[in-house]
Amino acid sequence: MKKLKVIISGGGTGGHIYPAVAVAQELQKRIPEVEILFVGASDRMEMEKVPKAGYKIVGLWISGLQRSLSAKNILFPVKVIHSVWKSLQILKTFKPDVAIGFGGYASGAMLYAATMKKIPALIHEANSYAGITNKILKDRVETICVAYDKMERFFPSDKIVKTGNPVRKDLMNVQSLRNEAITFFNLDPNKKTVLVIGGSLGARTINESILAGLQKIEDAGLQMIWQTGKNFSISENLQTPNFKLQTFIYEMNLAYAAADVVVSRAGALSIAELAQVKKPVILVPSPNVAEDHQTKNAMALVDREAAILVTDIDARNVLVDEVIKLANNEIKQAQLKNNIASFAMPDAAEKIVDEVMRLIG
Repeated sequence: MKKLKVIISGGGTGGHIYPAVAVAQELQKRIPEVEILFVGASDRMEMEKVPKAGYKIVGLWISGLQRSLSAKNILFPVKVIHSVWKSLQILKTFKPDVAIGFGGYASGAMLYAATMKKIPALIHEANSYAGITNKILKDRVETICVAYDKMERFFPSDKIVKTGNPVRKDLMNVQSLRNEAITFFNLDPNKKTVLVIGGSLGARTINESILAGLQKIEDAGLQMIWQTGKNFSISENLQTPNFKLQTFIYEMNLAYAAADVVVSRAGALSIAELAQVKKPVILVPSPNVAEDHQTKNAMALVDREAAILVTDIDARNVLVDEVIKLANNEIKQAQLKNNIASFAMPDAAEKIVDEVMRLIG
């Protein structure tokens, strides 16, 4: 019997990479003999993260258009042509049975080439507002997996399958880990805990807002786990019994388990995780993303009373006050927990793989 070969392409951000890896793992679980090749952008984080997860990756010379006037934009058409050509070479050598795209410019080039060669293709759109790559590919692929309702605005309705965004398996039952988490982070079990996360690089506005309000947080009797990100330097003397600062939190299941209230950006993967762990959240969408899609992600929750929104521009003035207010309002916390739970789709990776298997018969 012929071995199944799958190309998975996507990257640029964790929101594209981690769901792609989750799908690769589910494919391996179902078909241990499957051969998987990742294709990404040669200078982006997938070139480090994918091999760490145990998969082979090939890089394309591709990057996005700069929104400001930039000399880099002159090279963009050359990079696109080069990347499609290299993708065709990869297809010729690897001979995949199916191609899966998770967004990002590398995914655009690879899926464009795959559909030129009539290879069955599927894309996954993580956000509530479709990215430019997936909008370009919508008429070329057979199946479009989405995480939000009302995606007919962007894609042919007969191709849409709502699967959700894949999240890590260790987030499935964090409620049972609370005592372990309190011990792990050396927290006071009688105090409310705030978890602040801004992504692996950090979120400048969130960090600066929290930094400015530390005394208020202390005075309110709260304790905090704070992932600052590697781009934000904070002095060591802020590390106190009430404030646990880490550049990066590897034990996110325990961080969520300890948290009574979460402050987060509004990336698709973050929201999928927050829905899975059922935590009351204050979302501060990043304004530095294509088509302001994080605000649109956040509004999908806010409209169903599943999250609180603080805009990036208002955060320095109101974020800490909103954190304290929510931490002291258990009725509001319960409402947010209950409503965000309806966004959880714990079997998203399985559903996407179901669609892949349907495509290849």
